[in-house]
Amino acid sequence: MSVTDLIEDYLPLWILLSVGLGIAVPSVAVVTRASTVILAVMIGSISLTLSIEQFSRIPVRAVGLILLGHVTMPVLAAGVAGALELSPELTIGFVVLGAVTPELVTPVMTELAGGDTALSTTALVVTGVGSVGFIPAVITRLVGGVPVPATPIVEQLLVAVVGPMLIAIGLRAWQPDRVSEYDACYPAISATMVVLIIGGVAAANAAVIRSNRSLLAGVVAGVVALNGLGYAVGLLVSHREDRPTRIASILSVGMRDFAVAAALVIAAGLPTVASLPAVVFGVVEMVTSAGLARWFGRTD
Repeated sequence: MSVTDLIEDYLPLWILLSVGLGIAVPSVAVVTRASTVILAVMIGSISLTLSIEQFSRIPVRAVGLILLGHVTMPVLAAGVAGALELSPELTIGFVVLGAVTPELVTPVMTELAGGDTALSTTALVVTGVGSVGFIPAVITRLVGGVPVPATPIVEQLLVAVVGPMLIAIGLRAWQPDRVSEYDACYPAISATMVVLIIGGVAAANAAVIRSNRSLLAGVVAGVVALNGLGYAVGLLVSHREDRPTRIASILSVGMRDFAVAAALVIAAGLPTVASLPAVVFGVVEMVTSAGLARWFGRTD
């Protein structure tokens, strides 16, 4: 088994180990100082696998359905946080989690499940570009009680998400043969960045996790609810479409990029505890998405 296979095939395990290490060794939080760089490498490396040709064949209607589901997620996230009476800081974390792009491995999970991989990839790029305006707007609209600076969020999205994504896609269009030589490596590089940032953010929240079990229980309950609601919304908006489109929609809406959410919270200078929902969501999402992919694959 190659190193890349070891990283990708056991990603849920590495995430669990990373979270455990962060909680046990709070000094691991030092990696969050490089959160912008880690996020840029994470987004850029996986975007190198994307080609313009993938986007040209996708029906606009199918993308629109996923986007419809996507815009409901921060509203649902705020509703879940409100129903559980979570603090304004944690509410920020839930709203950011609901507003970020689908998880970077969504196309992989979609492929394993027998869904429309090109559609999930297109949705990932469209939401990534649109996140510059969308995320600051929904946070300002849905979160009260904590001042949320919009400028740092926009700056981080441009520098660490949209910029690397567009540059990577442009590089592949310019030098497709040279870039494609290393296609097997890009997902593993991105996955490594996910493990790094989620461990660092877990370490930054170690004191809260250790000292406030009731708060952690509330976050876990909210994360499970949000993940399940996301899958349900994905099914609802696409229930009249063909099976590959439904699978892509369910996974694209239900899977939220927890690593981007966690890194964005830290890099934008938001309260550290606001990254806790992303840490917990990462663990829950890896389990549920893998289960769904296996179930869809078996029922194909």
